[in-house]
Amino acid sequence: MITAHYLKPTNTFIRFLLVGLMNTLVGLSSIFLLLHTVGLSYWLSTFLGNSVGAIVSYLLNRRFTFNSKATFGRSIPLFILVILSCYFLSYSASKFIAGFILLPHTNEIAVLLGTGLYTMLNYFGQKHIVFAGHRDRSLVPHKKSTFD
Repeated sequence: MITAHYLKPTNTFIRFLLVGLMNTLVGLSSIFLLLHTVGLSYWLSTFLGNSVGAIVSYLLNRRFTFNSKATFGRSIPLFILVILSCYFLSYSASKFIAGFILLPHTNEIAVLLGTGLYTMLNYFGQKHIVFAGHRDRSLVPHKKSTFD
């Protein structure tokens, strides 16, 4: 019952988090496969693995999270722009903020802050910029959820 409530088509944030877990698993698996099995360099493995994760993220968020009918030609460039903007903004801001915290492990604190900020900014960017106004309403109930 709890699962049914949180996975409603109107609960896009929970769906977004599930997609994030999936693209992380796929991306990390790809990185380790490319690094250790294929024998590619660290930089090429991480670039390609993260690219695979981003593709999974785009496809799943487009359909599963936001039920979007946005065209690929419009939404893919916006998707790339949003994830890059979120990355640079969130990790720069968190590194700056963490610099004021006089504790050991400043980089680790910055990463944790950045990850949370990145997730929130990315969710709103995907929802309101990349897939805005292009939702397939036939898959979404008419009642608005309090979590949406």
